[in-house]
Amino acid sequence: MATPSDFDEVYAATAPRLIGQLYLVTGDLHDAQDCVQEAYARAWTRWDRLTRDGNDPVGWVKTTAYRLAVSRWRHYTAGLRAMARHGAPADLPPPSADAIAVRDALALLPKGMRAALVLYYLGGMRVAEVAEALDVPEGTVKARLSRGRTALAGLLADAHGSEGWEMTHA
Repeated sequence: MATPSDFDEVYAATAPRLIGQLYLVTGDLHDAQDCVQEAYARAWTRWDRLTRDGNDPVGWVKTTAYRLAVSRWRHYTAGLRAMARHGAPADLPPPSADAIAVRDALALLPKGMRAALVLYYLGGMRVAEVAEALDVPEGTVKARLSRGRTALAGLLADAHGSEGWEMTHA
């Protein structure tokens, strides 16, 4: 049975060279490092099988790292082809002051309440859909929406002075 120290030794002895090889394949040191790290992370989860009967796991790691690099390259080139076909994405304007205020106020709310508000008001989901997505009863969603509206209105009123803030369903 292989041990964690076996893994550490194999990693220390082979990772730098493999990173160098993948760097030459990808032309990007960070991509090469990421692919090797991912390959070793995957090897760790199956280390006992890879080293069973005295097998050398390095070949598996090399193949996996190379396949990860090829997969990244395919995704990259597919993106370039899509951009050539459809043009570069339009520049998005920066978020408005109101959007930033809402984001900041939502960040102060409990996660469940925040999720219910975002899914219902910004995601356009019905109460039943929110309940299913969050795996809670519909009554819980209704309570979170009610309490969330109240809390958010107070936070936004504080941020915008005395002027009111009204939430409407998307």
